[in-house]
Amino acid sequence: MKTKPTVSIVHLGCEKNRIDTEHMLGLLAEAGYGIDSEEERADYVIVNTCSFIQPAREESVRTLVELAEANKKIVITGCLAQHFQQELLQEIPEAVAVVGTGDYQKIVDVMQRVESGDRVEEISPESTYMADETVPRYRTTEQTYAYLRIAEGCNYRCSFCIIPHLRGNQRSRPIESIVREAQQLADEGVQEIILISQISTNYGTDLYGQPKLAELLRALGEVDVPWIRIHYAYPTGLTDDVIAAIRETPNVLPYLDLPLQHAHPDILRAMNRPWIGRVNDEIVERIKTALPEAVLRTTLIVGYPGETEEHFQHLLDFVERHEFDHLGAFTFSPEAETPAYHLPNQVPADVATERRDILMQAQQAISYRKNQQEVGKIVDVLVEQENPQTGQRVGRSARFAPDVDGVVMVNAPVSLGSMVPVQITHADIYDLYARVVESDGETNKTPTPATISVGNGG
Repeated sequence: MKTKPTVSIVHLGCEKNRIDTEHMLGLLAEAGYGIDSEEERADYVIVNTCSFIQPAREESVRTLVELAEANKKIVITGCLAQHFQQELLQEIPEAVAVVGTGDYQKIVDVMQRVESGDRVEEISPESTYMADETVPRYRTTEQTYAYLRIAEGCNYRCSFCIIPHLRGNQRSRPIESIVREAQQLADEGVQEIILISQISTNYGTDLYGQPKLAELLRALGEVDVPWIRIHYAYPTGLTDDVIAAIRETPNVLPYLDLPLQHAHPDILRAMNRPWIGRVNDEIVERIKTALPEAVLRTTLIVGYPGETEEHFQHLLDFVERHEFDHLGAFTFSPEAETPAYHLPNQVPADVATERRDILMQAQQAISYRKNQQEVGKIVDVLVEQENPQTGQRVGRSARFAPDVDGVVMVNAPVSLGSMVPVQITHADIYDLYARVVESDGETNKTPTPATISVGNGG
């Protein structure tokens, strides 16, 4: 019997792309393909690419070129494949297949065709597929947490965003399907489940005729997992019912990625954001009132076409006024398939970079003050790694989401994968430092700080 070849996968891009990677790994392993973490040893290398903005495309292309120069047989999947399939096949002779964002479930068939000598182009014109809990999945994150996709695609048409072009319109999974997968993850020992989609507050609109995030959260409250975190929530979807569900469901952290992107009405209007006419101050204050323990995070774009010094100063004042705990700032990236690409008054790159640096410098001072306020508090920390140089354990409190926020350094040899109470002893701009607190019955009564992150979004 012929031995099947070995495959290695290089993952690039967002958490949604990561889930696609994990399903491809699961399907290939189930079909008997060898999985090797080292590209050098694998017969084929699958590169699951990102094409959201220019730097992401450059990283994807750089990875593909490096593998081609190493004479590897490459299968290109993901957003770059969906975006530039013909160009990739023409420019990279080593590419034996391109697979679109709605076709990753066909990876075993693609590999079989490649092995028979075909050069495969498997790109559906419109992405409509989305894996559920029945599709094999091989997780690539820390064992402590996992991403759980509740919907795919987006119905909004923000003028700077290419996601609908690459991933199609919104399509939601049934509540029952999501709960079953959450239970599967809990049974595997996962302690934090992170709900993701393009717009989590719009979850269920396409399936049920109205948003059902509140009902989903309450259903997930029955799953035996300590933390459930929500990413990518639009502020217009934070209804009283959703906020009540967050507040009343014990394992749901009030952590919400609200993609504000800017604060000035003129720029929001130019961006074609879905809350044109809504004042961001009002949005933030409503969240603070409803969830007074909230930790806020936002992601902002500077240098958008037409952004004047007055617009930028308005944004800087907004950030300094509300003092977000965590904030990411990015310069505008012109995407050829979006309306913003053709807008007049493009901001020079050096001006946009300077504005980003000013914004982040202001935020660093805010983040430092916010972290200093944590000193002396007792919180639960999910311990995930060991620092090989110091022996310290590295974990996260409810304030911190994986990859985008800080960490908590614990100065004790506690077990990896455990959740332990610690006391914060000191802090810097990004991270906290702590000592383990012996459990005496009182520690468990200390509430974990509520967390809202206002951040990453398309």
